Amino acid sequence: MSDRVNTTRLQEMARAYTVSAVLYAALDVGLFTHVSNGCVKEADLANATGLRRIDIDRLVSCALSLDLLDWDGEELRNQADVEAYLVEGKERYAGPWMMFTRPDVPGWFEMTERMRTPKSSRLGMYDDLTVESARQYHKATSSIGFGAARRFVRMVDLTSRKHLLDLGGGSGAYSITAVEQFPGLKATVLDLPPVVLATEEYIADAGVVDRVATVGADFTEGEFPSPVDVVVMASNLPIYDGEVIGGVVERAFRALEPGGEMHLIGEMLDDDRRGPVDAAMWGMNELICGSEGRAHTRAECLGYFKAAGFVEVEVTDFVAGTLARCVGMKPIK
Repeated sequence: MSDRVNTTRLQEMARAYTVSAVLYAALDVGLFTHVSNGCVKEADLANATGLRRIDIDRLVSCALSLDLLDWDGEELRNQADVEAYLVEGKERYAGPWMMFTRPDVPGWFEMTERMRTPKSSRLGMYDDLTVESARQYHKATSSIGFGAARRFVRMVDLTSRKHLLDLGGGSGAYSITAVEQFPGLKATVLDLPPVVLATEEYIADAGVVDRVATVGADFTEGEFPSPVDVVVMASNLPIYDGEVIGGVVERAFRALEPGGEMHLIGEMLDDDRRGPVDAAMWGMNELICGSEGRAHTRAECLGYFKAAGFVEVEVTDFVAGTLARCVGMKPIK
């Protein structure tokens, strides 16, 4: 006889927001940083954070239950991923990225009203972007962006390529990392005018001003700089609808030299749209941000490339369960 259904899964879903809230609070008070720095007793954590003992008890109990902390005898220790990514001062610290969508939280709880009375624009959250907001945006996203860029250059051999066009390149992570990895390569980051001013700061810090240029423009309209032999568009996919993405791919095809390649990296749904959850949620996030974007399936991305004229088109995992990469080649005449 099959097990009877119950409400456990649904209750967990209904209270899932509590998990995010605990993580935010732990980052707010530097819990994991304090543990890493030797505050491995709850009394020490209370002194270091200035919190009451009872609240440290509550927070530590949650962190242990969520597998963020563990016991090492009678002392606390961070789990491996927490130690790597949530300890301030470490090279791979990703706290700003974890907190990136925290300001959006109220909007998620207004989702029903927003669907009933929609107010959206083509660029959504980017409509009112300033240089300072672009700086803050990429301060939060650059750590994860450079990590993805390092993965990209390990997966894709650009040794024979001469010029990379980085659409919506933001911090310039892909361009900077690519020219550092491949000595014969130059790159151009094309992003909104306020963004590229922040991009230029990352380029200067990396010491690649002579090899990475910027163009301030909206990549959802107008022709692209050419000739180029590689085009990359990363982490922008759910921000736009199918018409915009299809148009971007078509214009990238025109800008590429024969034999050139395009890589579209983003959160793609499986073709039955039953996951990954993260891809679906980034699509819904565009309701909160006020754009017309949505989640795209792998098959749809293949279709955008084939309709533009690309050949040898395929979609592969980039980060399994999170990001996929669609690649296509422009035929040689």
